[in-house]
Amino acid sequence: MSEIAVTQRGTRAPGDYRAIAPADWPAPDARRRLQLALGAVWLMDAILQYQPVMFTRALGQMLAAAAPGNPALVSRPVIWDARLVGQHPVALNAVFATVQLLLALGIAWRPTVKVGLGASVVWALGVWWFGEGLGGVLTGTASPVSGAPGPAVLYALLAILLWPRDRGTAARAGDPPVPFVAARAVGAPAARALWLILWASLAYFALLPANRAPQALHDTLSGMTPGEPAWLATISQHGAAFLAHQGLAASVVLAALLILIALGVYLPPARARVALALAAVMAAVIWVAGQALGGILTGSGTDPDTAPLLILLVLAFWPARGPMGRGPSARGPQGGP
Repeated sequence: MSEIAVTQRGTRAPGDYRAIAPADWPAPDARRRLQLALGAVWLMDAILQYQPVMFTRALGQMLAAAAPGNPALVSRPVIWDARLVGQHPVALNAVFATVQLLLALGIAWRPTVKVGLGASVVWALGVWWFGEGLGGVLTGTASPVSGAPGPAVLYALLAILLWPRDRGTAARAGDPPVPFVAARAVGAPAARALWLILWASLAYFALLPANRAPQALHDTLSGMTPGEPAWLATISQHGAAFLAHQGLAASVVLAALLILIALGVYLPPARARVALALAAVMAAVIWVAGQALGGILTGSGTDPDTAPLLILLVLAFWPARGPMGRGPSARGPQGGP
């Protein structure tokens, strides 16, 4: 009698050597995969935070660098935090690194994904204020190339948009399909509004007087080279040379592209994909040439900077090609992770 392939979850047909999930383990959907990617970035942060230099007073000096130019409401907490870390670098950095590790594990493990995402919002907003000085958005020198509005606030935004819930507790007949992953938790109008605010603010930062100066972008890129590997420093140096004395023109072009990206999520799916692809390419170019991979190869980088998080946001807004589950019909009463 010929063998019959069993198709139930948790079994496999003869000759199928792929790993098979347990019967009660739901395969990860698009949102779950993005949650896992976010957890992986938190894990990278934790690994970077465990670097030897982070257990020295240099960490306090890094934090203090976020204070200049900020109003007192922002700068004073940053300075207080920097002094405290400078006095107790070993103990406090061990706490910082371990918290980030726990956030990564909490997001990665299904039973604790809500706890992990919720805690990451609180932690990220605290870091955004006390560690990043609100990403420098109030200093008048914030630039999308150098990492405005700060990585921490993007961690919080992603956690909210990837929250394991589907808006509405039931899928009613006639409900419009969910157009992209980020719309599942907060709804498409709110998600699109958040995208618009983020990318329009980046366009605004690009046009700040400090960034329109003839050598502004040149200085930003050339300033990223110290401590970087030769191949990466060379890329930044070539970019800086290309943009020398082109600050105004480059800022206007960059702002125009950012506005197109900001409006792109309101376009029909085919055109939205073009705008989102542009956003991903721009983020990748900025990450390499403008942010030097967040300094993660220098031995003193604390995170991969904003560009990888912007790419995760692009994936969260990528238009679905087919119906996307929501409500009980998708994955249980709460929509699943």
